[in-house]
Amino acid sequence: MRFHYGPEGKPSISPKNLDWPIRFNLSHARETALYAFACGREVGIDVEGIRSDFAGEPIAERFFSADEVAELRALPAELQTEGFFNCWTRKEAYVKARGGGLQIPLDSFTVVLTPGAPVRFVRGVESRWNLIAFTPGPNSVAALAFAGSPCKVRFFDSEWLIRS
Repeated sequence: MRFHYGPEGKPSISPKNLDWPIRFNLSHARETALYAFACGREVGIDVEGIRSDFAGEPIAERFFSADEVAELRALPAELQTEGFFNCWTRKEAYVKARGGGLQIPLDSFTVVLTPGAPVRFVRGVESRWNLIAFTPGPNSVAALAFAGSPCKVRFFDSEWLIRS
């Protein structure tokens, strides 16, 4: 196996006997770590712990699109923190999948952030990109972005007991 690096430094693995690279990404927050693997397609994942001390209009106004800020403000107060983190994880997963890091302005594309609404890109993203959101544990949200046609996504859950 060999590591390859994209233009922005995002790594992938190329097994010797296969024509397609294995793409991967990871994210962690608190005690949760998520890993995403895909064959021959770009993939990005993000997880965040929901915390009201971080979510707020000033951050949203700085990083979210105008449509996302309006959607966030329209939510009932009790859903705004979750909506904020829905937006953040969906944007981060996409940026990580693209391998663009901070070169892709977060306000250059729009996602749906309302809790319970269908997850999708609204504008600024090519139609080949897919977005999935999920809840990996209590008080946390996560998103997975991947390129290409829709496909089956498998989730594996593993808990490790670490003794000190």
